[in-house]
Amino acid sequence: MNDTTVAANAQPGQKTWPEALLFDLDGTLIDSVPDLAAATNELLAQDNLPPLSVDAVRGMIGNGVKKLVERAYAAVQRPVEGEALAGATDRMMAIYGRHLTGQTALMPGAMEMVAAYHIAGVRIAVVTNKPEEFTRELIKHFGFDAIVDVVVGGDTGPQRKPAPDMLEHALAAMGVAAGKAIMVGDSPADIDSAKAAGVLSVAVRGGYTNVPVEELGADILIDSLKDLPQAIAALKPN
Repeated sequence: MNDTTVAANAQPGQKTWPEALLFDLDGTLIDSVPDLAAATNELLAQDNLPPLSVDAVRGMIGNGVKKLVERAYAAVQRPVEGEALAGATDRMMAIYGRHLTGQTALMPGAMEMVAAYHIAGVRIAVVTNKPEEFTRELIKHFGFDAIVDVVVGGDTGPQRKPAPDMLEHALAAMGVAAGKAIMVGDSPADIDSAKAAGVLSVAVRGGYTNVPVEELGADILIDSLKDLPQAIAALKPN
């Protein structure tokens, strides 16, 4: 199904289905793990700790920078908490800010699908536990800024995924009801937040999850974002 087919589904004078698509960022729209791994290992090196593999870091992503830092130190048998964790997180933020776009790439079909649904009149939100400043910089870097309506980051204000608050915040900003939206993500935080918000969900293989993607409980599972139109058609209410 191509961009023209997606756009053709929007009939003049009728509401689109869905009215809004909410996308996770890391592991869904972009493959950021190479840069996150590089930043994590630079942080660990500052404390004379051994590096982690890219695959190890991949399984630590999904609940924000602080949780990534906590998991990384635990993995090298040097757990941190309290002020030590806060300090390490601040250092990680500074390091990662220099690594945002070095090796990060778009996931297959990401730009094509977001652009096609934007053209079709669907409102687009990016809802991620990544800090909003970093999220906006990445969105601009990859050219999404002109086609994304709302950005909700981990420090925007609402309680982070898997709570429903970030999704509810995005929907309110777009003026779209939960039953008219679909969340697209790759991790437990994405799917659990969708369930909590009463939003249908699509899980995409190939992202960052420490739970088998088949066990996330999404309404539909797809192999790639290129399969999103078929999933959306299948979820359309009668």
